[in-house]
Amino acid sequence: AFTLLSMLVTGAAGQIAYSLLFSIAKGDVFGKDQPIILVLLDIPPMMTVLDGVVMELQDCALPLLKEVIPTDKEEVAFKDLDVAILVGSMPRRDGMERKDLLKANVAIFKSQGAALDKYAKKTVKVLVVGNPANTNCLIAAKSAPSIPKENFSCLTRLDHNRARSQVAMRCGVPASHVKNVIIWGNHSSTQYPDVHHCKVNMSGSELACFDAVKDDKWLTGEFISTVQQRGAAVIKARKLSSAMSAAKAICDHMRDIWSGTAEGEFISMGVYSTGNSYGVAEDLIYSFPVEIKNKTWKIVDGLTINKFSQEKMDATAAELIEERDTAVSYLAV
Repeated sequence: AFTLLSMLVTGAAGQIAYSLLFSIAKGDVFGKDQPIILVLLDIPPMMTVLDGVVMELQDCALPLLKEVIPTDKEEVAFKDLDVAILVGSMPRRDGMERKDLLKANVAIFKSQGAALDKYAKKTVKVLVVGNPANTNCLIAAKSAPSIPKENFSCLTRLDHNRARSQVAMRCGVPASHVKNVIIWGNHSSTQYPDVHHCKVNMSGSELACFDAVKDDKWLTGEFISTVQQRGAAVIKARKLSSAMSAAKAICDHMRDIWSGTAEGEFISMGVYSTGNSYGVAEDLIYSFPVEIKNKTWKIVDGLTINKFSQEKMDATAAELIEERDTAVSYLAV
């Protein structure tokens, strides 16, 4: 006898949500016997589109989906939530300054953080997907002081999966044979995809990534830039941003929070940096390697960091500090 799980998806009329909702409602994330209430939030002009999404969810005839609540009101959307997936954000328009983008998103995530604080369960798990995800996540967390900072994370699992897949293709093995890649830092082109601790299963034996790939130049060059620029490459090709792969990464991220990570494996997610052992500045949402048990993440400690890695970890931290300071200055207004 499972109690109902109440979960919110924002930006619910958008294309990531369209790829995401079916997987969640079908039981791919919280398990095959976990009944779900789906709350779908979007802005008023999107309500008609959202009604279409609701019709389709009904037409999927899914046994676990007990109720679907479409709304444009925060007090309805955030009530008694167990899980919130914040996908909706202000997208960057052509010719838009980054600081204007930040300002618009601070307003959104300040408001949603306050709504989480006021209406959601204190145990709510919050995943921020809307970009700039790390900083949006930090603003939401700061705006919800009664919810533990540990309950907030941002999505870098898509970058993690991209890195894993690049290594797998290079070695000619399935992606499941590649583990413990790391995404450090910001979900932006300064992120650092690190394979110094990655293991590849080649015909039954586990090799260090550098020994499996046997191409240090590629691993310290083109591999990194491919992963960093992958989002832009998808937009260039499809004229739309990654939706199917983003939705899959959201499912992976939430499933791991819910069910835990496998023994000896870690995954990447953006989490609160205060108290980390890698010298990353405090009070950031920064992507680290984490292990998860009992719905609680823990940064993997004691990984050796060489000079090459340290420089890249510092560069992405510097960008996050600048983003945070700009965003926090708007928060005060």
